[in-house]
Amino acid sequence: MKSIRIFFVSVAFSLMVLGSLGVKAQCAMCTTAVESNNKSGSKTTHGLNNGIVYLLAAPYLAVAIVGIIWYKKYRRKNVDLNIHHEKLNLN
Repeated sequence: MKSIRIFFVSVAFSLMVLGSLGVKAQCAMCTTAVESNNKSGSKTTHGLNNGIVYLLAAPYLAVAIVGIIWYKKYRRKNVDLNIHHEKLNLN
């Protein structure tokens, strides 16, 4: 069962990575300013792209850190499950 889950997660991840398309997500003024700076040989475009990636990654990183802290704090350790092997009548 675990191998099936890993397979589906890897397929979903690969579809997300391979299925991405390039988009233009800037306002018209920013686009013209970046294009004119890029044509003149300025390195401003790299800084703008790095800033966008930073702003995009920050929320995901914050959620991941909170999730890791929550998992480590609230996971149960050495829990003995006393499960009886009996048929259950759900009527």
